[in-house]
Amino acid sequence: MFIVNILILSVAIFLVSSFLPGIKIKNFMTAIIVAVVYSVINFLTGWLLILLTLPFIIITFGLFKFVINAFLLWLTDKIIEDFEIKNVFTTFIAAFLITMVDLIIKWIF
Repeated sequence: MFIVNILILSVAIFLVSSFLPGIKIKNFMTAIIVAVVYSVINFLTGWLLILLTLPFIIITFGLFKFVINAFLLWLTDKIIEDFEIKNVFTTFIAAFLITMVDLIIKWIF
């Protein structure tokens, strides 16, 4: 199941990077690496960030999770050399689109 989730996230990252001009990704293998690193960072720190920002998540009806996802995506950008996001605005858009594409692909399959 973990491998399927990584592949779905990789496809989402690759699709978003194809359509969003502010994201540069070398190839699909890089998208897989980005998905793995993002998933590991999310597993290790995501729960803590959600716990610490729980009041904001409740007040915004869950929308603050996009800020957390954008932060995790930014961290992934800083770790992986072949993955680049131009600016903060693009990071937020990419986090939103990756989350949406990931959800749609998982819903279809």
